[in-house]
Amino acid sequence: MGYYPLFLELAGRACLVVGGGTVAQRKVEGLLEGGAEVTVVSPRLCKGLKTLAQQGHICALTRRYRRGDLRGKTLVVAATNDPQVNGQVAADAQQQGILVNGVDRPELCSFIVPSVIRRGDLVLAISTGGKSPAVAKRLRRELETWLDSGPGQLLGLAAEVRQELRLRGQRPSPSRWQKALDAELMALVKNGKREEARVRLLSALGGTGAIAAAHG
Repeated sequence: MGYYPLFLELAGRACLVVGGGTVAQRKVEGLLEGGAEVTVVSPRLCKGLKTLAQQGHICALTRRYRRGDLRGKTLVVAATNDPQVNGQVAADAQQQGILVNGVDRPELCSFIVPSVIRRGDLVLAISTGGKSPAVAKRLRRELETWLDSGPGQLLGLAAEVRQELRLRGQRPSPSRWQKALDAELMALVKNGKREEARVRLLSALGGTGAIAAAHG
């Protein structure tokens, strides 16, 4: 089965995680990074989830799951160690048209959670379609090493230059951007020569013929 990749806007949206262990904690932390308002339901909570609840980051209901817990939720994650409970959560969510992820159970999922890399506003998601989470994690580690060597800093520089050009009324075409983001520019960024890189990028994008009003 193929999946349609997308990024969900969850800021301020109510999400539910059923489960109180370390796996549930990882799912909760990912949702919190996306700005979601998270409720956790479980008779017992691991230390990390207890801390998040005490700090007011999540709402914790220390009891068993009830079908009514899904009311008003945008998304739910079934992350208990009980296959029967996870199956019930998934069935209830699907019946109510709510996005659901059953941890390590692709057949229960209407979506799967990719391996994610975040560097400020830059977010990369890696998925093997549920076939091999280990491969996805290995690729994530390699990409993290590559990003930390320089490319991850390129986004901030490009955003700064783009804003500066827009203030001048200039909107370089996509093709001009692609040519400007070359190996020499990347080398400057990797070597910590940010100002030199900024000047080079501005020069490549801001000259005569750089404006394409229909793009930006």
